[in-house]
Amino acid sequence: LICRGLASSASRPREDSWLKSLFVRKVDPRKDAHSNLLAKRETSSLYKLQIHNVKPECLDAYNKLCQEVLPKIHEEKHYPCALVGTWNTWYGEQDQAVHLWRYEGGYPALNEVMSKLRQNKEFTEFRKERGNMLLSRKNQLLLEFSFWNEPVPRAGPNIYELRSYQLRPGTMIEWGNYWARAIRFRQDNNEAVGGFFSQIGQLYMVHHLWAYKDLQTREDIRNAAWNKPGWDELVYYTVPLIQEMESRIMIPLKISPLQ
Repeated sequence: LICRGLASSASRPREDSWLKSLFVRKVDPRKDAHSNLLAKRETSSLYKLQIHNVKPECLDAYNKLCQEVLPKIHEEKHYPCALVGTWNTWYGEQDQAVHLWRYEGGYPALNEVMSKLRQNKEFTEFRKERGNMLLSRKNQLLLEFSFWNEPVPRAGPNIYELRSYQLRPGTMIEWGNYWARAIRFRQDNNEAVGGFFSQIGQLYMVHHLWAYKDLQTREDIRNAAWNKPGWDELVYYTVPLIQEMESRIMIPLKISPLQ
């Protein structure tokens, strides 16, 4: 009886939290596509995340080539796109490059850039030379969560963490509802860079991008969140929504606007 009473007492806070969650205003997923409900309405930006697995012996040459060519696209006024950040993975999958692009104007801007690049002989040669250095590559088209910061250039030095979550199909609205509240716990140190969800490529993917001074600072900031009332509850409810998750610690290249 004593054990039963203890178990009942221990479960009561979770039950209370669950009851409280019933009275939190939530987005009704039946009224619109989740892309319209969760994305920023004031902008029409589309993001492209590129992940390249580079032959180990080619990584230095790959970085040099990218640093020569990518700024030309980024700075060219006739291309409605901007390089948000470019990195090498430090911890996680090795010999990997990660690029994040923003297309101002959504899909029409993406189509315009791709069409112009196909006519760009320098870029065509760049892609051919780059292809010889790669083991594999993939990309995703993403939208930005409305409740996250807009990713803007920042001074360094910083390390970056890209946390990627494969959600269970049908749970994106629920994830958004919880993280719209959870993000306020992670703003004190200006570590929140951007939050995105996939539209094309691997679906039901969420990416959170964070910046830290170093690995110890990352550890301290993440531990401090657990001392804030409410953070543990939000983690408790979001974890069951996840099928897989991955963390990459990344170092920016010299040309990256996010340093």
